[in-house]
Amino acid sequence: MTSAFMLGGMAKRFLAFVFLFLVSAPAWAQAPVEYRLSFPAPEHRWMQVEVRFAAVPAGPLQVRMARTSPGRYALHEFAKNVFDVSVVNGKGQPLTAARPDPHQWDIAGHDGTVVVTYKVFGDRTDGTYLGIDSMHAHINIPAALMFARGWFERPARVTFVQPPGKAWKVATQLFPTADPLVFTAPNIHYLMDSPTDFSNFTLREFTVDDGQKRAGPPPTFRIALTHDGTEAEADAFARDVERIVRETIPIFGELPRFETNTYTFLSTYLPWASGDGMEHRNSTSLTSSGALRNPQQRQGILGTVSHEFFHAWNMERLRSAGVEPFDFEQADMSDDLWLGEGFTSYFDSLILHRAGLLSLEALLGELAGSINAVTLGPGRQFRSAVDMSRMAPFVDAAAAIDRTAFPNLFISYYTYGSVIGLGLDLSLRDRSSAQVSGDLFMRGLWTQFGRPGQKEPGKVATAYTIDGLKETLAKVAGDRGFANDFFGKFVEGRELVDYTRLLGRAGLVLRKRSPGKAFAGQVQLQAGGSALRVGGLVPWESPLYKAGVAQDDQLVNLGGVDLTSTAAFEDALSKQKPGAAVPLRFVRRSGEVVNGMITLVEDPRIEVVTVESTGGTLSDDQRRFRASWLNSQRQ
Repeated sequence: MTSAFMLGGMAKRFLAFVFLFLVSAPAWAQAPVEYRLSFPAPEHRWMQVEVRFAAVPAGPLQVRMARTSPGRYALHEFAKNVFDVSVVNGKGQPLTAARPDPHQWDIAGHDGTVVVTYKVFGDRTDGTYLGIDSMHAHINIPAALMFARGWFERPARVTFVQPPGKAWKVATQLFPTADPLVFTAPNIHYLMDSPTDFSNFTLREFTVDDGQKRAGPPPTFRIALTHDGTEAEADAFARDVERIVRETIPIFGELPRFETNTYTFLSTYLPWASGDGMEHRNSTSLTSSGALRNPQQRQGILGTVSHEFFHAWNMERLRSAGVEPFDFEQADMSDDLWLGEGFTSYFDSLILHRAGLLSLEALLGELAGSINAVTLGPGRQFRSAVDMSRMAPFVDAAAAIDRTAFPNLFISYYTYGSVIGLGLDLSLRDRSSAQVSGDLFMRGLWTQFGRPGQKEPGKVATAYTIDGLKETLAKVAGDRGFANDFFGKFVEGRELVDYTRLLGRAGLVLRKRSPGKAFAGQVQLQAGGSALRVGGLVPWESPLYKAGVAQDDQLVNLGGVDLTSTAAFEDALSKQKPGAAVPLRFVRRSGEVVNGMITLVEDPRIEVVTVESTGGTLSDDQRRFRASWLNSQRQ
């Protein structure tokens, strides 16, 4: 199949659209930053980069590698993979670069032109780093390309050079040119947000008309698929991606304005890829070691597709003021990831179900898992959803050598936010006889902040604050008191909505999943010899915590049962009743033997099931409520 990333009928239409869009962009009057990417030996996992800075003002030019990347909040220190750096002026004469810090090269004595050449290593195929091998180059731009401090309004031009003996194609959201290996960006903000796959990918395309008036044709959705599967699997995947796209649009009422009138799913599913999904303005980077042929892995892959496509609105154009503009030199902190990531996590599963790609049983299982995590997570005693969002620079793929108490102090803003999203959606439906919903809240945010913010590629003109979110909820609900109360209790506070009552409106039953079963706490237990090692932090105030058990201790005997395996531990619990005080022998990591007591409780974990499955009757009101919530929203 002819690639739309090469100049053909589709590419010509892209170019016409791009020309009309860019003729008024003032950045193009400036000299572009020119990048040349080559791959002399891709099997050795490195890329050669030449970057030319023209029309450089007098004084030192500060050239940097990013420390983080859009969609990430922790520091990743991409300069660590850069080596063999050389610098010349416009005449090819060598220049010396000073190094004020590990991420920066200060270049003085130039003639108005600076050319930096370097190699960058990359052996991680995901949405954050750089992955190169003999099969492809999966490029996250901040992990690969240097930029000049203060030059973010300059345009950029990127040329790809074929590896020896290869005939790779380029898949990217960058703007195409007449040359299929040359692309542009209207500014460096957009460049840094434009992941690129350079490979012999499989291409699938479809168009979707959202029913809105537009100057040109409806947008094209492109799936650039690198995998080890069949053409039939690619076709089936494309059909399901299209179903996800079509089911997402009704939530917001329209598609975003994609600058090249295209949206690209950069999809890499290879055994050595790392599982990841990363949102971008007009594309998403999707990677997994799973295979489309495996039903369970494919379900997870589709969940990531749904999540990342929802981000085309929520995160890419609906942006928190805390991360707009994005700072590539420091960690980025937002108060609102419970909305940006959490609500996206709630809606991604809802969209899959509405699209017929996730069963009701599986959806209810996911909701129950999230409710359990937040209801039972000890972190809620210490931090609100806003506080959890602020933890992102410490937990977002950030590794620490020292142990932390995060298992007892932190609940993922993805999970915490998803149950807030569920609670808000059902609360709005409950108080309005299903006439107002979480869908309408997201559409209200889009109207207030998303659509007006689409003024310049790579930027959001109207970022929101938490006060703006409250204001939108007040408008959607028609009740400022409700909005203030909801935020005060469940977002800025640490309370939870009454999920039992709200799910009951849809004929769903929230119940204990193991009533009457004794419970000691959720801990990681590792068998080894005659005892069980506690492999993780013991949950705060759990029965084991109160008994004095801590991480690295060895559990030896519970109620007269020797704990030689996890099965033995479960057997010992099965012999007891909630409320029982039971002898417990354990050995602290210091070697101290403790003969104590543990008071067991009833297993607090819940499940969510349909009222019909319990032998009950689904009322007409419950049926209508459930249908308005869970059925497809497509007209």
